[in-house]
Amino acid sequence: MKTTRRQTLQQSAAVAGLLATSGLFPQHAHAWTNAAFEAKTVPDALKAYGGGAPTESKDVTLTAPDIAENGAVVPMGVATTLANVKHLLVMVEKNPFPLVAKFDVSESVDPNFLTRAKMGQSSDVYAVAITRDGKALYAKKEVKVTLGGCGG
Repeated sequence: MKTTRRQTLQQSAAVAGLLATSGLFPQHAHAWTNAAFEAKTVPDALKAYGGGAPTESKDVTLTAPDIAENGAVVPMGVATTLANVKHLLVMVEKNPFPLVAKFDVSESVDPNFLTRAKMGQSSDVYAVAITRDGKALYAKKEVKVTLGGCGG
């Protein structure tokens, strides 16, 4: 007996429905803390992830261009050699919502991440490592934007 594409799709949908109702798929996934991504300042975003007063550190590195020709897509990287790190954050101080990215770190993860951010204007960019005991260590760099990414 030949199975048509339509029958295969119907059977796949039925199996997916059974798996979803059986509890094998997570019903709710929270990848971030809303308060942190809705924070209007860098300290408020740090506080939402349990970070204390930030301290500059040579063990946290930030890679970003000195001049971003297009603020809509600015490549950034964050890394650390610190032990006991829980989160790595990328923040742009003058963005309406400074928190750009949050990466969870565990023993099985190399704490070295790349991302792209939107910047509306020239600003200080922060890479912040939050340790399991609540310390916030950061690296900072000024990135000049020649063409704004927020409609400018």
